[in-house]
Amino acid sequence: MAGKKKQQPTEDPNNRVVSRNRKAKFHYELFDELECGIVLVGSEVKSVRNGRISIEEAYATMRGRELWLVKANIGEYDKANSMNHDPIQARKLLIHRRELVKFAEKAEQRGFTLVPTEVLLNRGFVKVKIALAKGRKVHDNRETIKREQDRKMMRNAMLKHR
Repeated sequence: MAGKKKQQPTEDPNNRVVSRNRKAKFHYELFDELECGIVLVGSEVKSVRNGRISIEEAYATMRGRELWLVKANIGEYDKANSMNHDPIQARKLLIHRRELVKFAEKAEQRGFTLVPTEVLLNRGFVKVKIALAKGRKVHDNRETIKREQDRKMMRNAMLKHR
């Protein structure tokens, strides 16, 4: 038994966060969050697996009775040649009907929007986390920054006194 090294758990490439919308928490007040699938073609999936996706400017919207992801930028896959996809096109999100009705009802209220917060691989499938969000005003952002700075200062003070 002595001499055997304990193996470190390796990160599974099929279960990981591919992209985060870091500015979402700053620009919006986030409420409910929902994980849903997304309809992609082969070259899009390969690009997402390589991390070539940006959701900074993306949002979700209702079209008819379906939920769509708009302005998500999935870079072209180098090896796809002429069979490549359009990087900025609307992509259909897969969600159960009852969840869609509940979520869309809230999103259609004045001032609310659906913002993607993460794109992740879950058992090899591409998933998108969508949050119900309300935009912040400039003075709200200032208050949020002040609160975060106060928390950091208190945390640092507590660590120094240990």
